[in-house]
Amino acid sequence: MAATGGHDQTLRRSLGLGDAVVVGLAAMLGAGVFVAFAPAARAAGDLLLVALAIAVLVAGANAHSSARLAARYPTSGGAYVYGRERLGVPWGHLAGWAFITGKTASCAAMALTVGAYLMPDQQAVLAVLVVLAVLALNLAGVQRSARAAAAVVALVLVALLGFVAVMLASPPAILSDLPARESEPGLLGAVQGAGFLFFAMAGYARVATLGEEVRDPERTLPRAIALSLGVVTVVYLLVASAFLFTVGPDWLSARVSPVAEAAEISGLPWLGPVMRVVAGIAAGGALLALLLGVSRTVLAMARDHHLPRGLALVDAKGVPARAEITVAVVVLLLVVLFDVRAVIGFSSVCVLTYYAIANASALTLPGSAAVRVVPVVGLVGCVVVALCLPVQSVVVGAAVLAVGAAVGWFRHVARHDGPDAG
Repeated sequence: MAATGGHDQTLRRSLGLGDAVVVGLAAMLGAGVFVAFAPAARAAGDLLLVALAIAVLVAGANAHSSARLAARYPTSGGAYVYGRERLGVPWGHLAGWAFITGKTASCAAMALTVGAYLMPDQQAVLAVLVVLAVLALNLAGVQRSARAAAAVVALVLVALLGFVAVMLASPPAILSDLPARESEPGLLGAVQGAGFLFFAMAGYARVATLGEEVRDPERTLPRAIALSLGVVTVVYLLVASAFLFTVGPDWLSARVSPVAEAAEISGLPWLGPVMRVVAGIAAGGALLALLLGVSRTVLAMARDHHLPRGLALVDAKGVPARAEITVAVVVLLLVVLFDVRAVIGFSSVCVLTYYAIANASALTLPGSAAVRVVPVVGLVGCVVVALCLPVQSVVVGAAVLAVGAAVGWFRHVARHDGPDAG
């Protein structure tokens, strides 16, 4: 997110369509695809593809709204800027707070994914070490380059397509002694499953934040969002189909590292260790980029007085060390206290709130009745899917968002009614 006070620097418009698509793919093909299918299958059962369809529908509506807003406001910031400009400062603050809390939980999910795939018996221990290592890299000013992100995207795409091909061509033997399902999930289960899958697809927001860096943003941003989301949808559809038609939802729902575990019992078991390494690389790279992005959002909101001003300090190397350390400490607490399913659920509640504000902002844009249907679908979809997530995730998410909203509103009123107002 861009800071609005004290700095007049603008970013160079050097990215083309291909660059923006790679950014979107890198954000969406991180930890999510390797872990989200297990809790989604637990909720949706045989309706996993229905859950995926709902997630794609909501994501598509959100992407359309984000693209329209990004074209109108081609600056960094996403729904933080859109909410502020279209709905008012408190709504922009809530969007920024939802982004920070949701993506911080996503960082924890990525760290836990590295642990689940590379050291399943000591998942939390490795996750803690990974977070500390990434923090050290960020404090040293090391960032994942665009070239490295493109290489990771290519690696993940090739590995996932290879996984699908192996599972369908040489599937596991018939699985026995699976836990009996207490009841068949209905539409509610499919919607809850969509919430978990949405976690894996929400990275297209990263494209919308490139408003200041892409050439011809009015054309490039909408096309980049649509293309990256389209590619990811096809990949997720193939992976979901491979799971359903080979191991089934009951087996899938009980897994911790489903992609690797399924590969290990396929006709080519050596693919399992390969997928573990690929998942570790993908999740670790995504964690490096996301922790960097969340800390910069904290920095921007602190500069805008939405968070404590001390978090806006930047050291001699140009690194917001306080923001980096604060975010990392929260991630470490989540890693130690919760499992990956819990942090995915909480993250989805917050990120869906973020997109609900984006859709509400898009509703205020001029346009035909047909165009305005899309943000309505997105807004309603975000609210419904969020409310259908596990009760604990909804309650904790609502409480955290309420605290953030209250603090933001108090700061907004205090600035305007205080002795220095005006």
